[in-house]
Amino acid sequence: MFNKKMVTDLDVQGKKVLVRVDFNVPIKEGKIKDDTRITAALPTIQYLLDHGAAVILASHLGRPKDEPDPAFSLKPVTDHLAKLVSAPVKFAEDCRGPIAQAAAAALKPGEILVLENTRFYAGESKNDPAMSKDLASLADLYVNDAFGTAHRAHSSTAGVAEFLPGAAGFLMEKEIKYLGNAIDNPVRPFVAILGGAKISDKIGVIENLLKKADKILIGGGMANTFLKAKGYDMADSLVEAESVETAAGLLGKSEGKLDLPCDLVIASAFDAEAEKKTIPLGDVPAGWRVLDIGPETVKAFAAEISSAGTVVWNGPMGVFEFPRFAEGTFAVAHAVADSHAISVIGGGDSVAAINQSGLSDKITHISTGGGASLEMLEGLELPGLAVLADK
Repeated sequence: MFNKKMVTDLDVQGKKVLVRVDFNVPIKEGKIKDDTRITAALPTIQYLLDHGAAVILASHLGRPKDEPDPAFSLKPVTDHLAKLVSAPVKFAEDCRGPIAQAAAAALKPGEILVLENTRFYAGESKNDPAMSKDLASLADLYVNDAFGTAHRAHSSTAGVAEFLPGAAGFLMEKEIKYLGNAIDNPVRPFVAILGGAKISDKIGVIENLLKKADKILIGGGMANTFLKAKGYDMADSLVEAESVETAAGLLGKSEGKLDLPCDLVIASAFDAEAEKKTIPLGDVPAGWRVLDIGPETVKAFAAEISSAGTVVWNGPMGVFEFPRFAEGTFAVAHAVADSHAISVIGGGDSVAAINQSGLSDKITHISTGGGASLEMLEGLELPGLAVLADK
């Protein structure tokens, strides 16, 4: 159950509130390519403005090398945010020190200040107490609404809550409620769909889901490693050799819960225009590689999804970036959207498939956090959530 203090539990009137948001969005030539993460934070920001707070927003963007880098500036994000809200939006060219202090001191209730990228300092990812203290000194209260970074113990996601009274924002609450309920209190049957390249990233997730789910449908590159563990020759397919034994162990204790592809789409090369064939399950011909699940697998997976009460999906079914090998992923997206299940989707490619299919309005909850949602599926505690006060 979600029992953390909420933004609604704080008296924010006339206060400066530091909000950790996840504005790590794709930017090309200074323009925001997808503003999902920005719009997801708007309910918390608007609530604070409506209740008389001055709102200070902190976020990271990309992976700068612990120093200022114009390519990773939050200025374009600030300009975009200004178009989405009716309040004045200001930008501080630093997130700590004299510039940030002066900008925060001048901020009035009803106004928004966006701080520069927190990862311009090495102290951010090291959860340096000095940096946490500097960030905390800008405000009276702290709200974490950045589910996408809640799995990281950084200064702006965890450390700052040691120095300020902290609460969760609406997005954080929504994410934990949907994902948490899906895992711990699902409407059954509970079907998990896992894809993506590597099994090594998701061993803990599979271990946890074997205890919780009724079925786990495996696609993507990770399915190749399981098929190799079953003795099939996967030829030039992506296989994690060091994880084959682990895959065999998971299959051994799965009690029939793990469903693997029953047919495969193979390609003559790892190329968007490669020759492609669909083959039944068996050895992959020499020189060929698996790039997608086949139509019979889609049918079998869709049948499981259609009878589910809860569906959680993380990871594509094939090499989704090549349109000719994205059919399995799109077919699964349609199956999830057409089902009557409570559906929760996390992970960039699965979310992209739903969005590109125009099906996002048919999904119960689309998560903004890839790594954080995976750690929740694994049953791990999220540092950015753990530090917040309980109700």
